Amino acid sequence: MSCWIHELKSPDVRAYLEKDDVVLFPIGSTEQHGKHLPLSTDAAQAVAVSEGVAERTGVLVAPPIWYGWSPFHLCYPGSFSLRPETLASVVEDVVNSLIHSGFKRVIIVSGHTTMNFVPVDPVALRVRQETGAYVAVADVGLIARREIAGTLESAYDGHAGEWETSFMLYAYPDLVDMSDVPVNVPEVDKDLFPAHIPGDPRIDGNSYQLYPTLEEYRRSSEPGEGATGDPTLATKEKGRIIFEAMVRNITSVVMEARKHEVTIRNVRVPA
Repeated sequence: MSCWIHELKSPDVRAYLEKDDVVLFPIGSTEQHGKHLPLSTDAAQAVAVSEGVAERTGVLVAPPIWYGWSPFHLCYPGSFSLRPETLASVVEDVVNSLIHSGFKRVIIVSGHTTMNFVPVDPVALRVRQETGAYVAVADVGLIARREIAGTLESAYDGHAGEWETSFMLYAYPDLVDMSDVPVNVPEVDKDLFPAHIPGDPRIDGNSYQLYPTLEEYRRSSEPGEGATGDPTLATKEKGRIIFEAMVRNITSVVMEARKHEVTIRNVRVPA
């Protein structure tokens, strides 16, 4: 039987709910990832990791959201962005729909670390507070931050760099083109980095928040044609290590969710 809810029949979901009530909900983005990775990279990571966790745990997976909060990537064609309040509302409605169906434990698997986490994190708290359901956000980058940092060789790893390229070489090699990959390693003060959630998993120091405008992002990412970091250091083996760390650590989240006592006290129908 498929792990994907949208590939099942309603009676299949009812039968699952008689024995388990955990569900994964992958979200990502469709945005430029240089000229070597597909626009689906962020969502593809969330999808692949969710499938890996489902294989280990037997949980079901809700249909993914392929759009995210990606405003400054709009300076490159093919990118899409939802407003943060739109993304938050869509995620909240889907989670409430899952709870209404009988899923008491919802784990949102995010593949768009530095952006989607910001509008989605308060949604998880609000739904938990209102319904009593277990709602967690497990970002694939943050959940395996130590393992990713220990795998990278590049001086700085940003967007579509060594980490994401390695992952895609392992999970979706047919979508990667390594024939002409630019290197764009910016100067970064790791003692004061302008990002509340740094894109480079090795940066864990003081920080402040400053989002670039479209023009600022275009100028800074132009040398790498949208990518920052050194994708030439990426390998399929590094991707395997990163993928397995993400799956292993989110599997632990599923195990923790199953131990957590849950009492549903209110179910909100999106209407």
